[in-house]
Amino acid sequence: MKNFRRKYYDAFSKYYDRFVALHSRDTQGGLRKFLSSKIPVKEGDSVLDMCTGTGILLLYLQQRVGPKGFVTGIDFSRGMLEVCKMKTRAYSNIEILESDVAYLPFKDNSFDAVTCSHAFYELKGETRERMLKETVRVLKPGKSFLMMEHDLPENPVIRTLLYIRLLSMGAKRALDTLKHEKETLENYFKFVEKLETRTGRSKVMVCRN
Repeated sequence: MKNFRRKYYDAFSKYYDRFVALHSRDTQGGLRKFLSSKIPVKEGDSVLDMCTGTGILLLYLQQRVGPKGFVTGIDFSRGMLEVCKMKTRAYSNIEILESDVAYLPFKDNSFDAVTCSHAFYELKGETRERMLKETVRVLKPGKSFLMMEHDLPENPVIRTLLYIRLLSMGAKRALDTLKHEKETLENYFKFVEKLETRTGRSKVMVCRN
């Protein structure tokens, strides 16, 4: 199943940016900028972006931490990472790694913030639970995990496109996660807050211990 998912994302990498922009009404990348603006980091900090995909968020994170900071993006899809590398190759303080989010190759307390954008719903139950455990492990004490995800769209055509995508990954599991995300996050973090975005198509969950 993992090989199928990897091949799916390798192929989807060619259309991913356009799909997310269509669903979220965010053709100019404002949502990623909004997410990065909510991350409590300063210049010189280190940030991990999990399931980084095509790396849409990485350039905004790099701006937040500055040239003395460091940004790491991980994903298990080589197709996604190839697109990501093309976007970020001009920046020496952005590192791209192929990795499973359930088994992060980092020491405890390594990052000042961890992010995940439009990927959490598609993780299987066991992988999702391990990903959250790993997130807590690699975060420095008191630091934040910020997750941006879709809200269900009102437009029936776009909602159908989202359902088709979720169906390919296991629709019932993804929709169940959407309905119970706050409870799931509260199993790992003491503080969980939902922030609405300006488009209303996505939201940001802010979590910390």
